[in-house]
Amino acid sequence: MSKAAYPDNWYEIDKGLYNRSVRVFNTVKKVLSVKMQLHADAQLHQGDIFLFNHFSRFETFIPQFLIYEQTGAYTCVIGSSEFFKEDTVLARYFQQVGVFPTDHDRLFSLLAAQIMRGRKVAIFPEGGMVKDHRVIDDKGNYSIYSRMTGLRRKQHTGAAVLAQGVETIKIIVRQAYHQKNHDKLVWWKEQLQLDSLEQLLASALKNTLIIPANITFYPIRTSENLMVKAVDFFTDSLSLRHTEELLIEGNIMLKNTDMDIRMGKPIEPFDRNFSDNQNLLHEVMAHAQSIDEIFTFQAHPKDQNQERLGDYFKDAANATRDQYMEEIYLNVTINLSHLASTLIMYLIKHGQVQIERQKFFTTLYIAVKLLQSNANINLHRSLLNPIDYSELISGTGTRFEHYIEEAINTDLISEDNAHYHLLPKLLEDHDFDSIRLENMVAVYDNEAKPITQVYETIIHALAESEDVDQQELAAWHFEDECRDLTWEHHAYNKPSYDDINDQETASADANPFFLDPPDSKDNGIGVLLIHGLLASPAELRGYGEYLVKQGYTVMGVRLKGHGSSPYALQNQSWEDWYQSVLRGYKILKAHCKRIFVTGFSTGGALALKLAAEHFPEIIGVSTVALPIKFINPSFMLVPLLHGTNKLVDWLSSFEGVKPFIENPTEHPDVNYRNVPVKGLYELRQLIDSMDDFAPLCTVPVLVLQGDNDPVVAFKSAEEIMGKLTCKKQLKVIPSNRHGILMENIGGTWESIDGFMKECVSETNVK
Repeated sequence: MSKAAYPDNWYEIDKGLYNRSVRVFNTVKKVLSVKMQLHADAQLHQGDIFLFNHFSRFETFIPQFLIYEQTGAYTCVIGSSEFFKEDTVLARYFQQVGVFPTDHDRLFSLLAAQIMRGRKVAIFPEGGMVKDHRVIDDKGNYSIYSRMTGLRRKQHTGAAVLAQGVETIKIIVRQAYHQKNHDKLVWWKEQLQLDSLEQLLASALKNTLIIPANITFYPIRTSENLMVKAVDFFTDSLSLRHTEELLIEGNIMLKNTDMDIRMGKPIEPFDRNFSDNQNLLHEVMAHAQSIDEIFTFQAHPKDQNQERLGDYFKDAANATRDQYMEEIYLNVTINLSHLASTLIMYLIKHGQVQIERQKFFTTLYIAVKLLQSNANINLHRSLLNPIDYSELISGTGTRFEHYIEEAINTDLISEDNAHYHLLPKLLEDHDFDSIRLENMVAVYDNEAKPITQVYETIIHALAESEDVDQQELAAWHFEDECRDLTWEHHAYNKPSYDDINDQETASADANPFFLDPPDSKDNGIGVLLIHGLLASPAELRGYGEYLVKQGYTVMGVRLKGHGSSPYALQNQSWEDWYQSVLRGYKILKAHCKRIFVTGFSTGGALALKLAAEHFPEIIGVSTVALPIKFINPSFMLVPLLHGTNKLVDWLSSFEGVKPFIENPTEHPDVNYRNVPVKGLYELRQLIDSMDDFAPLCTVPVLVLQGDNDPVVAFKSAEEIMGKLTCKKQLKVIPSNRHGILMENIGGTWESIDGFMKECVSETNVK
């Protein structure tokens, strides 16, 4: 199909085909490994023209259907003219679902009419794909690579011109309405092919808004995929361009990739000064013979007025273009690869060709924490969820390991035990069609470069990593622990978990707590408190407040899976609980050189494991109601029941024969009312492992046990005493309650006080 064959009015959207396409799109979304997140509030409904950056061909099929799903408005798209050169099945499909060729003579007029009918338009203003993500130079000027010329150029102003034209129509219609010029209103209704004057006036009263949007993919992979292998099997060879596109874009579709779509603030096509030109506009367009003249008078002005108005329109379009291009790239979703790439490129451009691994990790962690407090930057959820980034400072994390592996495999960096070495290839120039394969670090760096605060934060974090304040790090780690509970609530606050969540009654604050005494009372000793199974830090908060009044610095940890939902606990292992203890211990260690550990019930076993690992700061341990033997004999059947559940999981889609059992708790405002069988199984595993670590404990241990505990049999205390080889004491508390520490039954707190003072005295002597 040649350009001359385009019909003047193009094709009407086939709503049936469009709706079927949306359904197919939803099906494909479920099959592909792309996790799409749309971040938009009112912009979807407010906007008329939506602008998206362009990194892959795949993404161009998405925005229009997402907009339709959210608003019910059909969305037109400007497509490359190459799709319409021949009368193909694909060309006919595009014609019927609102795709307009870039080189249609009446493109702007046709799209303006679509907008006036209540439809929306999606545009990719970069034209060809920007593969290198380089859109800004060192001076802050925006430009993109032109494949046609091989040079960089300013972005096109088409979206701004279209918005100007639509708003111009609305201004003219509003004036005709105020002047009661019925004939003119009818003329515009017919020009725009609207159903009624009411539809015309309703459209004219709405401001024309451009919505800049950014699509960010993470991670970007360069490894081979099935798509490349399949195409290569059927063809003799692939060009560099096609190989590169299949590798990068195939991995986006076929491997787990996050696709974040963020929409920026709406932009109007004219600034406030336009009111001075409205009389001129009405004069110029008073005798317009068609809608096309709104878009053509600038190129061929017939008089001085048209020339003056055309100059204003041109200047306004350039200003609007610069505004929306900046807004597009300020809405990139920043992830860990952006931060690491910015750091690497900063270092090598300043002549530093290696960095200590620990300094690299510390710099990135500090940068993450600093950026979390910056509301102007959009962070990928992995930089907000501590599960994904909190271990970064120790150099672990699957996302980070993947990034380093890609950089090493493409000869951008090398590593040894202590350093990362930055290689010369990082600074080499690469062809537009090879840079995504050869230097992904540069691509990530380019994408983040428009956000100057990211660059400035990395420099600040690098400087701070030279002599990082340990207490400041500890404060960030504590914040991560609180943030982790928030994410856990978010993950399990869904209808699919309501069957158990609706039965829960716990209302006490489940956040970890850090209590610091005033300097005048600070005795220099830290106390780490570890709550029991099914509870939360609230279980020991009262005891912590008692301790801080005596001058102790107190850290109450939250064991993973607690204080949110029994379903969260179902997905944790006892090793996860122990990692929570380790994190709390490291936070407290930044403030105290000597630490005493008290654990209640399950927390007691975790306290003994911590002490057994010979941390020099630990001076003593107290375990309260540590469970080895249970009053309820059914707990002994937990391993068998858990094994049955796993078998059912394997054979069917059902979760298990009995995934939860009821917990008649003494403290319904603190404890779960439903116990995941998996949690009891993990407790059993922890208890069984005590034979390995309890004998290794070398610090003094106080064992406290209620004589008539309704949950833990007294024989548990006797068995613990038998496992310990260190200095130890057994204290029997007269009680028929399990929660003797929370309730301070029988002077439990005072008993631990005395033992702690003994431990402090012994360390003072040493």
